[in-house]
Amino acid sequence: MLAELRTRICKVNQNLPKAGLVTMTSGNASGRDPETGLVAIKPSGVSFEDLTPDAIVVVDLEGNVRWGSLTPSIDTDTHLYIYRQRQDVQGIVHTHSNYATSFAALGEAIPCCLTAMADEFGGPIPCGPFAPIGSEAIGKAVVDHIGRSPAILLRSHGVFTIGPTPEAAFKAAVMTEDVAMTMHLAYLRGRPCQIESDEVERLFQQYHTRYGQAKTVR
Repeated sequence: MLAELRTRICKVNQNLPKAGLVTMTSGNASGRDPETGLVAIKPSGVSFEDLTPDAIVVVDLEGNVRWGSLTPSIDTDTHLYIYRQRQDVQGIVHTHSNYATSFAALGEAIPCCLTAMADEFGGPIPCGPFAPIGSEAIGKAVVDHIGRSPAILLRSHGVFTIGPTPEAAFKAAVMTEDVAMTMHLAYLRGRPCQIESDEVERLFQQYHTRYGQAKTVR
């Protein structure tokens, strides 16, 4: 069932530790099949190096396991809530990446002081409220506070990113940690300069309409 999607989700999950975004078994990635609405997600507590496409679990939007013998991620309810509320989202990544999560530990958004942030996120990366793990509360916090950004921090928790594909959500997770590290270093030296809102909008629109090649590459 959904062999191609499970293979992609396996690869995205395996790329999380390679990108330095997770440690041990923390964090996860999922993807939704647009035709069936079924979701492929990392199994709970399985190390990333041991993942195979056959280990990826397929669930429906109500959380019923439709394929696989392992227990799905403890964050499954979070992912499913987001998918039910956001029809445009087909991929979700969750990490506890260090620099971004340091902002979450302070309950602070990451202000838009870099052109890379304006391009990718269209403004600051917001920080949502604390929400208990293992329920739909985290998903609701994400949906209610993420805005148009593909990334959000949750206070005292970590990072959630969304995208039109699982690969796009992974890219947003990588970019989130990258800009968080740069902003952390900038704060060590002084007070970073925020970009004016009209210039943020110009950069965002330019990046999303003119950047890259005409043919989309997954």
